[in-house]
Amino acid sequence: MRVALKMARKARLYGEVPVGAIVVREGKILSMAHNLTRSLNDPTAHAELVALRRAAERLGDWRLAGCALFCTVEPCIQCAGAMLLSRVDRLVYGCADPKMGAVHSLFSLCGDPRLNHQVRVTGGVLGEEATALMRDFFKSLRK
Repeated sequence: MRVALKMARKARLYGEVPVGAIVVREGKILSMAHNLTRSLNDPTAHAELVALRRAAERLGDWRLAGCALFCTVEPCIQCAGAMLLSRVDRLVYGCADPKMGAVHSLFSLCGDPRLNHQVRVTGGVLGEEATALMRDFFKSLRK
């Protein structure tokens, strides 16, 4: 999670919402990413999606079974859906997102038994640090 937080700080340097993500398999980092939505003018370029794409490319397989995604903020609907489609085994996130979170806050997509895949979820890991990054970023925008 500390690497994901490092990526979130990097996002802020580029004027991006400070969200970072990494994909890990067997204790090794396959990919690292931060939000790129503003830089690329791409509404889908969330840190989680970029990290998933890079991991799939590195593995040469869209299935990311055996992988864990670590991200600083609870994933949105788009990113939770991508985790399900890519068959990620585990999600670890920092802080909740009460406005867009699709894992615990608004929806529970990762554990929905109606879907053909579920993702094990651990939330709140270094959550205070992730929350502070988000709070400080949006506070600076309001100035």
